[in-house]
Amino acid sequence: MQVKGQSSAADKMEVSQAKQEHLLALKVMRLTKPTLFTNMPVTCEDRDLPGDLFVRLMKDDPSTVKGAETLILGEMLTLPQNFGNIFLGETFSSYISVHNDSNQVVRDILVKADLQTSSQRLNLSASNSAVSELKPECCIDDVIHHEVKEIGTHILVCAVSYTTQTGEKLYFRKFFKFQVLKPLDVKTKFYNAESDLSSVTDEVFLEAQLQNITTSPMFMEKVSLEPSMMYNVTELNNVSAGIDSESTFGRMSYLQPLDTRQYLYCLKPKPEFAEKAGVIKGVTVIGKLDIVWKTNLGERGRLQTSQLQRMAPGYGDVRLSLEMIPDTVSLEEPFDITCKITNCSERTMDLELEMCNTRSVHWCGVSGRQLGKLSPSASLSIPLTLLSSVQGLQSISGLRLTDSFLKRTYEYDDIAQVCVVCPYTSPES
Repeated sequence: MQVKGQSSAADKMEVSQAKQEHLLALKVMRLTKPTLFTNMPVTCEDRDLPGDLFVRLMKDDPSTVKGAETLILGEMLTLPQNFGNIFLGETFSSYISVHNDSNQVVRDILVKADLQTSSQRLNLSASNSAVSELKPECCIDDVIHHEVKEIGTHILVCAVSYTTQTGEKLYFRKFFKFQVLKPLDVKTKFYNAESDLSSVTDEVFLEAQLQNITTSPMFMEKVSLEPSMMYNVTELNNVSAGIDSESTFGRMSYLQPLDTRQYLYCLKPKPEFAEKAGVIKGVTVIGKLDIVWKTNLGERGRLQTSQLQRMAPGYGDVRLSLEMIPDTVSLEEPFDITCKITNCSERTMDLELEMCNTRSVHWCGVSGRQLGKLSPSASLSIPLTLLSSVQGLQSISGLRLTDSFLKRTYEYDDIAQVCVVCPYTSPES
């Protein structure tokens, strides 16, 4: 339900008006929904001097709820008493009425409504054609709507032109200024995923922090991430319970004033982009947040952030990751791993692999073997064998890659960790 409420503040927002006496009157009122009427219940104990006087008065009060007279909220609605606040993402609606206050018939009436923001001027009129005539005591009504997409000062410019019976063409306009406020404070953080197989993976975790900076509670209808063409997104804000899933924030997702809530998303590159190491590097576009909420009696608001950008981790010219490695190995027994070498540069490399033993980990095989040429964005999988001479959690280190073209060596230490156990130790001991 929408009601027409004209605030006294709207009259104060009028900047200028022609001094000439006009035959037509222009009224502009903001359309907004009413609010629930609130009262202040006054009670006392039966042994006090008023006795049950207050109770009887509240029962006779038409604004109270029958059977629950002490509740602050009543059953009645209150019309807007002032212009109110307009927030970014909401729909601004206004009722425009031009009334003929004279005893003459005026002709060729044209009503135009524009909204001036800090960056643009928008025409909000439903029709730009003139009305042929307007008889005395008749009016022309129009309702305009606009989804507010900028914060700051907005000026509604309403202009009226018409022709009198004598053929004189008259024109006047009014200005109504109002401020658009920010409803939510949105902050984002990016986290690179850690894996057992490599120090960094291509998965990205996005934390979106939302704070309600209005004075009324919000019902968060939707908070989603629209990924860019390079990523697939998984929402991590639901808990699976069998077939159904429930939000981590409960069934009623309300955000009270000044409350903050964190949303988490996992983004993974699509296969066609993940295979190209040179594509996902530097500054990449992740996507944008789409936020929909409702306030008071169902007034809807929507915000979309700009494209979120992230600085991808740098792998250098050559990236080394592990495709396969066991969690637990036996002491002094060989075990296999599979390394993946990716050329992240824009030139072809001729690589040589050198394996250097450490105090606890020893490589098996020929060190210094040629891997051949590796073109840009190409990958190569290499199986390797090693053993550990020390029990406990051991770090795999000592791989060296040398590019024979530039005579440049790339060192890789602490690639991964394995748990080394003694197979001869019984569980009882």
